[in-house]
Amino acid sequence: MPRVSEAHLAARREQIIDAATRCFLRNGFHQTSMQDVIKEAELSVGAFYRYFDSKAALIKAIAGEKIGVVQATADHLLRQDPPPPVLAVIDDLLRQIDINLTDDGTVRIAVQVWGEAVHDPEFSGLITEIYGRIRGNAVALARRAQESGQLPAGADPVAIGSALFGLIQGYILQRVLIGEVDRESYMSGIAALMGAGHEDRPRTVTTE
Repeated sequence: MPRVSEAHLAARREQIIDAATRCFLRNGFHQTSMQDVIKEAELSVGAFYRYFDSKAALIKAIAGEKIGVVQATADHLLRQDPPPPVLAVIDDLLRQIDINLTDDGTVRIAVQVWGEAVHDPEFSGLITEIYGRIRGNAVALARRAQESGQLPAGADPVAIGSALFGLIQGYILQRVLIGEVDRESYMSGIAALMGAGHEDRPRTVTTE
């Protein structure tokens, strides 16, 4: 029996993740069954369950890919010396959110999972693990900002990191649930809260 290559396994796994993402965005997480995903992926039941045994596992895989992008960005920012301005960091993260807030973007799935985490222990643990890592990155960035003199030396970096994390999550909720908020106006509000003048706010960079 020929051995299945690692490349084939990775491609099949990505095929399933893409199918699950389409289903969750189209019908919502709660209304999507495993059979729906199997049909969307055009696989047999046996082939599908070789890779994922639950919707939670699928969500973890989808989130893992996006969290990898966020963590790579945070790692890059943490390596810069001197560190970039705090407002520039926030603006860059919000720009990534905008990219993933399209109709086929995975940020909308994140909001669905938040709701499930309220009453499902499995999802609650998943959210704690994933967003705990992101908040940890925010705390690390806060410490770097303190070291460079951008933030008060006597402030609690954990508190600052938690507040930064909350600003990002708040932006997601407003964009998904309410709309009527854009990155530029949101950044203006953050700059005002931080006591920064309009001229200090990072300029929006348009990429084609």
